[in-house]
Amino acid sequence: MAEFLHVGVPTKTEQPKETYVDDLKVYITNPEDHEFKYEYLRFAQDTPLPQIMQEQIHLAYRVDNLEKYLKEGEVIVEPFQADENMRIAFLIKDGIIFELMEVK
Repeated sequence: MAEFLHVGVPTKTEQPKETYVDDLKVYITNPEDHEFKYEYLRFAQDTPLPQIMQEQIHLAYRVDNLEKYLKEGEVIVEPFQADENMRIAFLIKDGIIFELMEVK
């Protein structure tokens, strides 16, 4: 099962209420603050995230089994533990970047 969460939108413009994620070197906004569930991402110059993510939007989904979905596309960010309850990975499928979040 996959549940839509947000649209990730790269930007070069500082956004209100953005938060810096040190490990990924990116500023993000909370998609719950936007009526269309946009999460703006402003990347630091030394971000470890792939260039394609800095240029194209992504669609984020909560999934029940991350491993199952990873087999369906090209993984561009390997699964990582975002916190004690959430694993995240990014992949490209059918030319679209997907952020997949598995919550325990």
